[in-house]
Amino acid sequence: MPSAIEPCCAQIPQRWVFVFMGFLALFSAYAMRVCLSITVTQMVVPIHEKTTNFTDDTCPGLENDAPDRPTAFTGGTYEWSEYEQGVILSSFYWGYTLTQIPGGMIAERFGGKYTLGLGILVTGALTTLSPLAVHLGGSRALILLRLVSGLTCGVMFPAANVMLSHWIPVEERSMAGSLVFAGAPLGTVFASALSGLILERSSLGWPGVFYFFGGFGILWFLLFVILCYDSPDEHPFISDAEAKFLHDRLSQHKHREVPVVPWGRILRSKAVWALSAASIGNGWGFLTLVSDLNKYMSSVMKFSIRDNGYLSALPYLFMWLGSLITSWLSDWLVATNRATTTKVRKFGTTVASVGPAVFLIGASYAGCDRVAVVTAITAAMFLLGSSLPSVKVNVLDLTPNYAGSLMALTNCMASATGILTPYVVGLLTPNQTLAEWRVVFWIVAGVLLGTNVVFVLWASGEVQEWNNPEFLRKDKRGEGEVSKEELVLLPAPVVIKEAL
Repeated sequence: MPSAIEPCCAQIPQRWVFVFMGFLALFSAYAMRVCLSITVTQMVVPIHEKTTNFTDDTCPGLENDAPDRPTAFTGGTYEWSEYEQGVILSSFYWGYTLTQIPGGMIAERFGGKYTLGLGILVTGALTTLSPLAVHLGGSRALILLRLVSGLTCGVMFPAANVMLSHWIPVEERSMAGSLVFAGAPLGTVFASALSGLILERSSLGWPGVFYFFGGFGILWFLLFVILCYDSPDEHPFISDAEAKFLHDRLSQHKHREVPVVPWGRILRSKAVWALSAASIGNGWGFLTLVSDLNKYMSSVMKFSIRDNGYLSALPYLFMWLGSLITSWLSDWLVATNRATTTKVRKFGTTVASVGPAVFLIGASYAGCDRVAVVTAITAAMFLLGSSLPSVKVNVLDLTPNYAGSLMALTNCMASATGILTPYVVGLLTPNQTLAEWRVVFWIVAGVLLGTNVVFVLWASGEVQEWNNPEFLRKDKRGEGEVSKEELVLLPAPVVIKEAL
């Protein structure tokens, strides 16, 4: 198959082919992850149908709530409490957190291609089985299936980061990394908007949502195994010019033979803990909205099924736009030596923390002014987009050699917030009122601001000394600290492919 497509693809820069397919990987993974967030609002009996004796601090329904066309949805059938819904939404992250570090180590040892590919494939298959699981076992079966989906999807970020470290030079890192990681907000956009349409129009009802997004993940895998490879050296139709370019740009800090992951050094690094703090703050803010924004739009703002899908998608679209703008600015500042990588990462993380905190608090005090609420949340997500070329990309700054393991560590901490946030929201918002949600937004703002202080104080954008194999070998032999002058770089051999 590769030889059949070589004539038309050999001249396309293959690193950007991977960037596109990496983007689609995260796009698919997040679509499969969040489609439940909007679908669950139509699977359960609405709160206003279960109780009518709580009317304080709630928004009135819209005058045009009645659908202007026939809809396939006829009403929820599962009587799951807000707490139970929180458990269902958080169950994905129970498994997702557990496989982060093993996934990173497997990707570094055996390659990111099949680690990433099989993770998405299995998650796609399990997503298509969600309706059957609910039919046979109710909420308990769905919780179990989502837990296993989290286990298989947990390798996604570490494996993608390993492949980025093999394919992307430093001067393209912010843009390429942001394009790949932008699959997360855009997958959320697509899932939110399309889920609303499927729920409204499809004769399959809510099961159609799971069939569509699970099938998309399976189709992605088939294309990925044909088009993408672990490294330039293994690619069957990369051009000679690109192979040489990547060798020249990557060999300084990327080594072929490296010691085992230096966990002791990593866990004693201030830069690593600063990045971990920022990852937790970013994860808390992003995952709160990913899991529960649809419920807020539906139960509090009283938007219709269709409008909920569109309006819940809008903030993530602006998050993607924000990531593109800030990633271009970041690469330009670093490439032109107008700012150090460290300053660029700190500035980007601050924008992604302070801005969303301010706008989310503003949204919480906008009451039932739907335009103000949607505008404020959209602005918050636009600024949160700055986290992609700062928090997410910072892993590659610190250690190209152990990018998978470090991404696994920091993303594990960030993903743990996905366990807590739906649970916290479920406990704090049993009646889905404005006052209850105001507390949720204040907590998000506090976590964002507090973790940003830690990042600004101790973060770094420079390659850490423990990334270098020679440093680690001397450190293991007990020869003391190694000066920069003593660090011997071990470039990988040049591989220039013969013209076929």
